Amino acid sequence: MTANTLSRVDRAPVTAHAIKSPRKLIEVALPLDAISMGCQQEKNPFLKGHPRSIHLWWARRPLAAARAVLFAQLVNDPGYQQGGGFKYGRNKKEAAEERKRLFKIIEDLVQWDNINNETILGSARTEIRRSWREVCELNKDHPQAAELFNPEKPPAFHDPFAGGGAIPLEAQRLGLESYASDLNPVAVLINKAMIEVPPKFAGRTPVGPELEPKKGA
Repeated sequence: MTANTLSRVDRAPVTAHAIKSPRKLIEVALPLDAISMGCQQEKNPFLKGHPRSIHLWWARRPLAAARAVLFAQLVNDPGYQQGGGFKYGRNKKEAAEERKRLFKIIEDLVQWDNINNETILGSARTEIRRSWREVCELNKDHPQAAELFNPEKPPAFHDPFAGGGAIPLEAQRLGLESYASDLNPVAVLINKAMIEVPPKFAGRTPVGPELEPKKGA
């Protein structure tokens, strides 16, 4: 045997600890008609507050689709499942009723009129946090549980080629710590204007010449 062969024989095998994760809602079903209607609403060129008013990015994704897909990727499907050392979910009838409730959240989320509705956004964030806590509970015996499965800190979101920024913007709207990057400096500027700068000034009193008190008033 060569020295390299001996080292391979003597070395203890490394086994990765399996991560337990239920199927996500997006793997089972989505209210596609409602999502499509939400995307259709965004084609209205007169919508106020839409990111396209910052800059017309040629490959902009519909915000409604990004919001719905992110939610469905983060929320556990309620259906019963087992395998991989864990059991999760409800029976077929109860799971169907629970999916209807989750679909209603998505149907509300994708409506443009609800884009800043904190009640609806709060419901979505609550479901995301609940699903994350369920995943953390399933993985509480993982050797890196303290690092990877903190129930009070959902995983951050990073889009390495964010382009117009629809996906990281909606991840941030859904309560995730969101990061965006791109090779195109125009895309970087758009994402700074949408994702990086606004949170720093959220809740502060607006400033501007029209808001300054008039002399003699």
